[in-house]
Amino acid sequence: MAKMKSSLTNMVLVLVGCALVVATLLAWVNHLTEGPIAIKAEKTLADGIKTVMGTENLTVAGTDTIKQLVDNKETAFVIHRTVGKDGKALGAAVETTSLGFDGDLKVLVGFSLEGTILGYTILHHTETPGLGAKAQTWFQKDGKGSVIGLNPAQGELAVSKDGGNIDAITASTITSRAFLKAVNQAYSAYAQQQAGNGQTVNNN
Repeated sequence: MAKMKSSLTNMVLVLVGCALVVATLLAWVNHLTEGPIAIKAEKTLADGIKTVMGTENLTVAGTDTIKQLVDNKETAFVIHRTVGKDGKALGAAVETTSLGFDGDLKVLVGFSLEGTILGYTILHHTETPGLGAKAQTWFQKDGKGSVIGLNPAQGELAVSKDGGNIDAITASTITSRAFLKAVNQAYSAYAQQQAGNGQTVNNN
């Protein structure tokens, strides 16, 4: 069998062949992991809703998507309406995202019917470990910058450097501002949904 002559065409064909094989393998691996990843994300969200609402005894009665303009960009907020065992409304858990120090900061915030913050959890972040990553605990009930029990209806939450009364994470003011912005945005979307005006998409 004659050796294939070395040429630009032959090299391109070999590279294209290798690329196709790699792409096929990646697609196959992605297909295998897609289901488990989705299941894990659903469980994380379900557990998060119970955490931020402060009770295991609840059911998600429905999910709405509220769209608002944030920094001149249409942004979607997902609102999970919850009810207790007796069927009475408890409030809602709201998915919200803002730009942190090193990327998106996605937060789930629980609100009572009156708008009081019941709890929160960080769903996703790329903040610096040991600094901005402290947002997961800093603003909790026993944290130095606790927001639990506050109601944004009485005024937007802000760090002390900006005239507010929330202590920022040490050396992470940007992350602190991003977190509080996310919470304020979540409340605004929740209030809009409660009022029943604006653009609401009923998912179920």
